[in-house]
Amino acid sequence: MKGEREQKLISNVETSSTKKETMGDPSYEEAIEALKKLLNEKGELKSAATAKVEQVTAELKTAASSDESVDRLKQGFIYFKTEKYEKNPALYGELAKGQSPTYMIVACSDSRVCPSHVLNIQPGEAFVVRNVANMVPPYDQNKYSGTGSAIEYAVLHLKVKEIVVIGHSACGGIKGLMSFPYDGTTSTDFIEDWVKIGMPARKKVHAENRGEPLGLQCTFCEKEAVNVSLGNLLSYPFVRNGLVNNTLTLRGGYYDFIKGNFQLWTIDFQLSSSLAL
Repeated sequence: MKGEREQKLISNVETSSTKKETMGDPSYEEAIEALKKLLNEKGELKSAATAKVEQVTAELKTAASSDESVDRLKQGFIYFKTEKYEKNPALYGELAKGQSPTYMIVACSDSRVCPSHVLNIQPGEAFVVRNVANMVPPYDQNKYSGTGSAIEYAVLHLKVKEIVVIGHSACGGIKGLMSFPYDGTTSTDFIEDWVKIGMPARKKVHAENRGEPLGLQCTFCEKEAVNVSLGNLLSYPFVRNGLVNNTLTLRGGYYDFIKGNFQLWTIDFQLSSSLAL
């Protein structure tokens, strides 16, 4: 009799799991509480039933969490469509024909520093590349081709007028660059190799600010790494051509989201006059 009761309880729980009732539904809450009460009162029930209840509870919580995340995306799109897309048909009608952005922006993937949000960039204004620590690697057709292809497309096909590399405060990628030992050992699959693109910035900060706390060194490096990326842009032949022909400008930026400040600077690239003796 006892074995039949245990099996029936487990079977009922499995049926409840299959239905996937919504978290917060009274029927779900009542069922779980009733099961827990029964288990407390009937000490002779084996651990299998207890384990099954815990499993089902975890599954239903996961399902509810997934539903919430999907609903957030759904509501976000509904807001965009009703408040922006449908209220600006002229803009989106033009964008349907193609894009002609003024800027290429290289920014960090950090969720706190979306350049479209920070700079109020509208759709069609900027071709954006985001990666860990807003790095631009040197020109190399066999490595880091994702960033290289984006720069090539922006300059040669979209004809952007400006490339802006934007760093930011409290950058985890830069903190990694300043903290990794780079002694032949690695603790990551990709991150250490990627952020060492900014190694010249790390070396400069260490040389000039070795006695400073790590946090302050990271702040210096966040800005200096932007300059390293701007220098790396000069290794791309089509970028150099754009600078020589005055069709392209390079700028560096730094967003301090802790203080609410934004800095912007320009790289002055000029050819000196030839000298004949």
